[in-house]
Amino acid sequence: MRRSLAVLAIALVTLAACGSSNDDAAVDTAAVETTTAPDTLPDTTLDTTPDTTPDTTAGAETTVADTAAPDSARPFEVFVPSSYDGSTAMPLIILLHGFGASGDIQEAYFQVQPLAESRGFLYVHLDGTLNQIGRTFWNATDGCCGVASEVDDVGYILSVIDSVGETYEVDPKRVYVMGHSNGGFMSYRLACEAADRFAAIASLAGATYLDQADCDPSEPVSVLQVHGTADETIAYEGDQLPIMPSAFPGARQTVSTWAQYNGCGATATPAEEGLDLEQTLPGPETSTELFDGCPAGIDVALWTMEGGSHIPNIAMPAPPYPLSAGMVDFLLAHPKP
Repeated sequence: MRRSLAVLAIALVTLAACGSSNDDAAVDTAAVETTTAPDTLPDTTLDTTPDTTPDTTAGAETTVADTAAPDSARPFEVFVPSSYDGSTAMPLIILLHGFGASGDIQEAYFQVQPLAESRGFLYVHLDGTLNQIGRTFWNATDGCCGVASEVDDVGYILSVIDSVGETYEVDPKRVYVMGHSNGGFMSYRLACEAADRFAAIASLAGATYLDQADCDPSEPVSVLQVHGTADETIAYEGDQLPIMPSAFPGARQTVSTWAQYNGCGATATPAEEGLDLEQTLPGPETSTELFDGCPAGIDVALWTMEGGSHIPNIAMPAPPYPLSAGMVDFLLAHPKP
């Protein structure tokens, strides 16, 4: 986050999730226990990234607090808005990066920190672990991207929430996760396995499990799925990544599945007006749909970015960016009922 713009511009190309290549791979045995890994691991598939990436800290008054992580090898920082005084519990948003990226890179892309200041929430972005070829990943669903990995990322992220709560007043009904690509897949796994801990998730270019039986959320979790129809990495209609044990569902199937989990109706109502979220596409390019008949306080939404790639150009001259603000505002509007 405190990197130079030049370094960030180079690093942002790793935001893409698993693509295809023939790199040798197994999971890093220095970090985790493993089972026998396949001979190949997908490389990143690169989309065009924005020409410039503004400094993450520009205009923000948020305090950055170094925090001792539950796993000493995976430190993190807590961003505390200037409005925090400890007298009132605040929401907590966790941001999860894409395959091969980092928390700093993902923050530089989304610019969530200025939103933490203006909206008033605690904010953490985390780093996954490294695989054999040195790429960061989350052990998310069987569709992406922890091949043969036994890394307990669910346990790790829950321990981060507990750690933040030991230092700051966190509202347990307003804990959220937001992720891109592999981070989006991880967001869905968290909602499946720890539905009692998360009020809502927001995923850009992620997906849930293909087999509905692999997810059994204990209670409803509001879901926002954002996906570009021209995504060549995590296809909008669903696909299977090289060497992954399972395919992943498309964006529409993902939200339909979560509508079922949450007890919503089977139909989604489109909004009359679209959203202009991608700066290189003629807008408003993004259509929005909201499922009918959900329990009170629960929503399942799909935002389809017509022509949007795996890494949409969301950058504006200055934050907040409309996509980032939209995803954050969806989360904050959905506390636990």
